Order: sequence, then structure tokens, then C-alpha cells
Amino acid sequence: MHADPGFLLRPIESRDDPEIAAIIRSVMPEFGAGGDGFAIHDAEVGAMHAAYTRPRCAYFVFEIDGKVVGGGGVAPLEHGEPDVCELRKMYFLPESRGRGAGRAMIKRCLDAAREFGFKRCYLETLTGMDAAQALYRKQGFTPLCAPMGSTGHHGCDRWFIRTL
Repeated sequence: MHADPGFLLRPIESRDDPEIAAIIRSVMPEFGAGGDGFAIHDAEVGAMHAAYTRPRCAYFVFEIDGKVVGGGGVAPLEHGEPDVCELRKMYFLPESRGRGAGRAMIKRCLDAAREFGFKRCYLETLTGMDAAQALYRKQGFTPLCAPMGSTGHHGCDRWFIRTL
């Protein structure tokens, strides 16, 4: 599926695991999210393809000229209500930012969430990820005062929800 010219948006494959893990492990510290309580330490980071083969889960990668430059996915919110999914692990290398990749990724993830029967989509982020928060707001997400579910990401201090 093409998003913008030059981009390819597709479901993750097992061969993408090392590249996606490297992206997550390089981008998160860029925003101060390398310590305890952040998704960088989730066990699934090293095996994203397998993690997103579970029911009601999907993860997608973005390619530019055959190189994986980012990804994002949806999955049921851990310990959340059954109609709530979480937008998860959406990170992009600097060269892909500002080119519509995030907008296209959110659209694809929310389409998948609707297909899975979810009614709301939740996400967590943190202070300092201003461009991401502006994107989320433009895509219809509204801020929450407290986290939902139990993701284990106590390092995040900004939470958003959107009706699907």
C-alpha cells in the first residue's frame, strides 16, 4: 500500500525485526525515553513480527527506497476494556519525519483497529514529543488526565484517546 510518493506502507515481516528493533532503540532515547518505564524495554521489541501475530494485533512498517524507516501498530490495551486498542510503538527515523509518514501510519493502524472491532484507540507518549502530540491531536486524539489500562510504561506522562 502506498501512502505518499516514495513510501511503501506494508505489514511487518519477520525479516523486519532487526531493523524495527534498531529504530525503536535509537529513536526512543532521542526523546529521553531510554530508561525504566518505557516501551524500549518491552520484550516484544526484539520480535515484533511474532508479537503482532496475536489476535486483534497488527504492525506495519514504512519503507523509503527499500529501507525500513519506521513502524507502528495496534493491539488490545493491556488490562483495558475489550473495545479499546492501543496505538503502539510508532517511531520513525529522522529522515522520514515531516513527510506524511506518521499521518499515513495512524490512518492504517486505525483502519486495522476498526476491522478488529475496536471502538476506541488509546496511546501514551511523553513531554517533549511535541511533533507527535500535534500529529495525534490533528488525527482526532484528545488528551486524558490519567493513563488507561496497565501497560507498564510509567515513564510516559501524556495520554490520548480517540473514538473510532
